[in-house]
Amino acid sequence: MIELIDIHKSFKKNKVLNGLNLKIDSGLITVIIGRSGGGKSVLLKHIIGLLKPDRGRVLIDDTDITRLNDRDLNTIRKKFGMLFQEAALFDSMTVKENVAFPLREHAKMSEVEISRVVAEKLKSVGLTGIEDKMPSELSGGMRKRVGLARAIALQPEIVLFDEPTTGLDPVMTEAINQLIVDTQKNLNATCVVISHDLESIFKISHKIAMLYDGDIIEYGTPDEIRASKNPVIEQFLSGSIEGPIKII
Repeated sequence: MIELIDIHKSFKKNKVLNGLNLKIDSGLITVIIGRSGGGKSVLLKHIIGLLKPDRGRVLIDDTDITRLNDRDLNTIRKKFGMLFQEAALFDSMTVKENVAFPLREHAKMSEVEISRVVAEKLKSVGLTGIEDKMPSELSGGMRKRVGLARAIALQPEIVLFDEPTTGLDPVMTEAINQLIVDTQKNLNATCVVISHDLESIFKISHKIAMLYDGDIIEYGTPDEIRASKNPVIEQFLSGSIEGPIKII
């Protein structure tokens, strides 16, 4: 469903992705790991077409989205839902209006139908009766869950999660992890997660991809990643300051 081929991306003189190749298995949860500032979020934005590579191809269902015009790209994006790192809710809209936003933009539904879907999606993330609240009235964990409800409003085939548990306490982290697993199962979706949380990574993933020095240096099951003898993987998982990953 998702394949990145020879992806190069630089910002001025800073080369972030350097010939990256990755084929993401359909219908599974793939977690992308790597050091802070290593290009994980940049990679995620290439998958959904928010960024275009300097060179290379991004295939979604065998369609190279780097060659699409805006209209055709927006059609492809209907396959996606995305939970941004800070949830990215519209502060001037209520919870209901936030979750309803993609429905009003892309689905021909009556207000009664929209209200039903909004309530259903909020219930699926463990939130009921908060439709009229504003984002400023919500905790960080609640904002993340509202963001997920919005992300899955259109029943997407692909759901992207950009560091979904950052800044959350252990209880809410576990709740978000379970929601990711449930989302994948309930929608039979292909999920791509960016995460630094090693405990979460091994709990939720079917496959793990390690991004280092602009490319994917290892891709495998959690057991395969744990057993890897690659010194970069070993250092990253152990958290050691000794090894090929240099502290800058």
